[in-house]
Amino acid sequence: MNDPIDGSEQVPEHLAGQLLPIREVSRLTGVNPVTLRAWERRYGLIQPVRTESGHRLYSHGNIDEVRLILGWIERGVSVSKVGGILARTQALREAEAQGQRAVIGELRVCCDRLCRALSSFDERRLDQVFDEVLATYPLLNAFEDVFMPVWRQLRIEQQGFGQQSEWLLLDQYLRGRLWQRLQQGRRAERAGRVLLAAVPGECHELELLLAGLAMGSAHVEVQVLPVRQPVDELSLVCERLGPKAMVLFSNHPPAADFGQRMMKLALGLECPLLIAGDCSDLARNELLGSAVGCMGSDLRAYEQRLQQFIQGRLDT
Repeated sequence: MNDPIDGSEQVPEHLAGQLLPIREVSRLTGVNPVTLRAWERRYGLIQPVRTESGHRLYSHGNIDEVRLILGWIERGVSVSKVGGILARTQALREAEAQGQRAVIGELRVCCDRLCRALSSFDERRLDQVFDEVLATYPLLNAFEDVFMPVWRQLRIEQQGFGQQSEWLLLDQYLRGRLWQRLQQGRRAERAGRVLLAAVPGECHELELLLAGLAMGSAHVEVQVLPVRQPVDELSLVCERLGPKAMVLFSNHPPAADFGQRMMKLALGLECPLLIAGDCSDLARNELLGSAVGCMGSDLRAYEQRLQQFIQGRLDT
C-alpha cells in the first residue's frame, strides 16, 4: 500500500512517460516494494517523486541507485551505512566535475593569452606565455591542450587581416622550441636510435617534431628526418644509420593503395617499419597481420608503444 503524503507535488507532464511505478521497479531490480519503501523512509536512500494521490514514481536514475545499493549490500555493507558511502561518492564526482571545469577554464585563459601575444607579434611575450604554460602543464599536455589548438585554428582561419602572419609566427616559434628540445635530448647517450619521417605532403613539420619529442625516451633517441625526405630513399638512410625502427608519420586519411605501399616499403628496409598519426588509426585494419606496426595517434602513448615494439611486446 502506498502512503500519500501532504504537500506532494504534481508530476510534470514532460516527465510522466519517463517514470515507473514501484511494482515495475521491483520487477526490474528484484527488490520488493516493502524494502524500497523502507530504504526511502528509514535511510533516505531513494527519493522518488509522488503523484497528487501519493503514489511513488521512480526515474531511471532511481533504478540505478537501487542497483548501486544492492551492489554494496552484496559486498557485506549494511544498508544503514550505504547512504554515507553514496553521499561521499557523489561528492567526489561533483568535485571531479568542478575540477575538470576549472582546468578547462584555465586552458582557455592560456589560449587567450597566447592569442594576445601573437597579435602583438612580440616574441618576448611569446617566451613569457610559453614558459608560464610549461610551468603549469607537462610538455605534451601544453602542446595538445594550448599551443596546437591555437595553431590549428589560425591555420584554418587565415582570412582575416594579420591572421596568416600570426600563424607563421606561431609555427616558426613552436618549431624552434621543439628543435631545441630535441637537440638537448641528443646530447645524452642512448641505447638505440629510431628514425622518424613524414609521408611527403601529409603533415606539417611542427606535427612531425612534436611526434618525435613524444616518442623519445631515456632509452631511445629519435632522429627526425627532413619533412620532405623521399620515401624511396629511406632504405639507404636505414642502411647507413642502422636504426632499431623506422616510423612514418601522417595526419591525412590513407590513400586506397596506402597499405600495399607500406608493406612493400617494409620489405625493402633493414629495420622494422611503423606508422603513426591519424593515418595509423585509419589504416590499422588494412595492415592487420602485416609486418607494419601501427602506433596510433595518441601522443601520450607513443613512448610506451615504441618501447613495446622494440622489445617485441606490441601487438601490431
